[in-house]
Amino acid sequence: MRKWLLAVAAALIFFMPVNADEAHAVETAGWIDISEIDRGVLTVNYAVKAEVKTKLMVTKGQERYTYNLYSGRSWEHFPLQLGNGNYTVSLLENTEGNKYKVVKKQTVELNLKNGRDVFLNSVQNIAWTSSDSAIVKAADLTKNKKTDTEKAKAVYEYIISNIQYDNKLASQVPADYLPDIDRTIRTRKDICYGYASLFAAMMRSQGVPVKLTMGTSSYAKGYHAWNEAYLDGKWVTIDTTVDAGLMRSNKKYQFIKDASKYKANRLY
Repeated sequence: MRKWLLAVAAALIFFMPVNADEAHAVETAGWIDISEIDRGVLTVNYAVKAEVKTKLMVTKGQERYTYNLYSGRSWEHFPLQLGNGNYTVSLLENTEGNKYKVVKKQTVELNLKNGRDVFLNSVQNIAWTSSDSAIVKAADLTKNKKTDTEKAKAVYEYIISNIQYDNKLASQVPADYLPDIDRTIRTRKDICYGYASLFAAMMRSQGVPVKLTMGTSSYAKGYHAWNEAYLDGKWVTIDTTVDAGLMRSNKKYQFIKDASKYKANRLY
């Protein structure tokens, strides 16, 4: 459990707020695409300078999510997961230490009829395409399943039976670690962040809304990552990391967890 804390705490560094107190804003068009905002997602395209740390900050009210942007990547997708209303989207470049300046800024409005649509998208930390081996596997696992719950159970059983916790990665996880679902499938191991991203991507590809949730749980010491899936008309808590460990230890586990044992402070 302690290694989960070290792994996820390190991996979450890039989500922490940045110091933009001395920032100045420059309104610029063309770097942000909101053509898919009716699905609760926005797309950013910015030529990140290799030598400059660059972040995207998405703010709604008092809530703020901050992501790393990377040199060499083109369009990246980010969720608007804080409900309907106005979001301020800012692009920041590092000036020194932990100080950043705002180089681009734009306000967008979200007005979804169904807020669950946000949790069907491919986004930066739950990235997937139909050709990914993990998504092909999800289609195979669920092809004869009639309900979303049956689909979720099939994917869940596959993950807890085939993916092991990666203690080596946990001990030296990079600060800017991002899950890669095909890497997880190929290596058959990951930390809790990777488990949760894999389950979310596989289920989203089958049209089932799933959140990647981060926070604390009585099942794990320190920061943790798990999922919430919309099944049978309600959100339920699923934790493939915990159950993979319990199964390998020949201990009792259950598909749907007691939500009261989890406290979320970030969701994607």
